[in-house]
Amino acid sequence: MAVPKQKKGRGATHTRRSANSKLATPARSTCPQCGAVKLPHHVCPNCGFYKDREVIVTE
Repeated sequence: MAVPKQKKGRGATHTRRSANSKLATPARSTCPQCGAVKLPHHVCPNCGFYKDREVIVTE
């Protein structure tokens, strides 16, 4: 069985572990009614529309 000759340093260990822990930015989409940037599958906070229907009455 293979045995390492020396202990791995802290930097090498942390670099290897952190390579898989990248945070992805949340997806964004534009509202077809007002053109505001919003989260997909959410009601537009600007105009209150969702799937071409007015869900929240805004003034």
